Amino acid sequence: MCGVWAPGEEVAKLTYFGIFALQHRGQESAGIAVSDESQILVYKDMGLVSQVFDESTLESLVGSIAIGHTRYSTTGSSNWQNAQPTFRPTAAGSVALAHNGNLTNTRELYEKLQDRGVKRSKNSQKESASSDTAVMASLLASYQDRSVEDAALEVLPQLKGAFSLVFMDEGTLYAARDPQGIRPLVLGRLERGWVIASETAALDIVGASYVREIEPGEFVAIDADGLRSQHFAEAKPKGCIFEYVYLARPDTTINDQRVFSVRAEIGRRLAQSAPVEADLVIPVPESGTPAAIGYAEASGIPFGHGLVKNSYVGRTFIQPSQTIRQLGIRLKLNPLRDVIAGKRLVVVDDSIVRGNTQRALVRMLREFGAAEVHVRISSPPVKWPCFYGIDFASRAELIANGIGIDEIRRSIGADSLAYVELDELVEAPNQPRENLCVACFDGEYPIALPEDDDHIGKHLLESTNDVLTVRVNP
Repeated sequence: MCGVWAPGEEVAKLTYFGIFALQHRGQESAGIAVSDESQILVYKDMGLVSQVFDESTLESLVGSIAIGHTRYSTTGSSNWQNAQPTFRPTAAGSVALAHNGNLTNTRELYEKLQDRGVKRSKNSQKESASSDTAVMASLLASYQDRSVEDAALEVLPQLKGAFSLVFMDEGTLYAARDPQGIRPLVLGRLERGWVIASETAALDIVGASYVREIEPGEFVAIDADGLRSQHFAEAKPKGCIFEYVYLARPDTTINDQRVFSVRAEIGRRLAQSAPVEADLVIPVPESGTPAAIGYAEASGIPFGHGLVKNSYVGRTFIQPSQTIRQLGIRLKLNPLRDVIAGKRLVVVDDSIVRGNTQRALVRMLREFGAAEVHVRISSPPVKWPCFYGIDFASRAELIANGIGIDEIRRSIGADSLAYVELDELVEAPNQPRENLCVACFDGEYPIALPEDDDHIGKHLLESTNDVLTVRVNP
């Protein structure tokens, strides 16, 4: 997710490079909205950033403000209607919005929309959407007697859950972050403008200098009069620990900590708590590499690359269906026989969620001649689903739910298995534990969840034939 305010610059191309740098955060669809200060034009489609956009498309997106998004669906199906940015007409113009995270009160907000006169449809193929992002955009548009900025100050306090937002009207770029700051959001400076992005790596790619993080509970507006900021809620920081473990790029900085350095430190701690006699430490690329380097440094076991990754296969973890995940595992990694044959291996990965990747991987390593396979994981067992922007789905899908580590070891076929301890993990980013969300490991959710299962879940707005439309009664 990226937003650019830079009159006189090629904002669509800057945004393209920004979301290209953030492709790892979502691979289902991509889109860019651009404003020439008189109207907003949105171009989006299913696929990767490089598949959706070409030179001629970007040349046609002319303006001074742009926002872009790569989608990883957590509420609403993976389809064109739910691709972002989401566009809505308003009384004075229009609004386009992009969102990283997941709301926990989507059903409640949807019911408020009905009270405010949002039309409902059962068969509109082009205008229907079923995501929490669509609900937020429609709420902003529903305040017909207010500007987008004033509407935002009314809507933002009503939102619950994880939301880092960039949105825009014809003349202003906006950004907001939930009071817990669960998902990252940063502010950067161009020579003649501003950039807001999900990660600092995107700032680096577009040539923007890092200014600061958007604070939890903060609302920012940028226009010809400059940047202005105010808080719509008290900050209660609970940054997602899984950003450090897996989600963020290793060259990103979160809370003044380089993610690569944090992951390497986790690996060093893992080597101290779970040593093993072995010949070679190899990572599961790419997210396991920093922790494997740290493990090798602390253990004295040589580090090597025993697996080749196909760079053109997406992250198996964030694909939308189990069938595609299993196919992706076979396409994604290939062992190097001459490196691993006859060796006792320490295989370092970032996490075990469903266990499919590790099971297939251990089997492949043995087929290619590994003498022993010792698996080391740079996060604790994932026992609880995430409702704040990671599609872990239900507890039933999590391999660590209800079984012990030795049972997991037998399930994946490893000679030994060890995870980093939770206390060791939360110390690595050098942040107070109370400022981190670790709910996927301990089940303690910092934001209350609805008691009714019908009010939460990926397809909660698809449980009936009614879908949300772009039309708002005047």
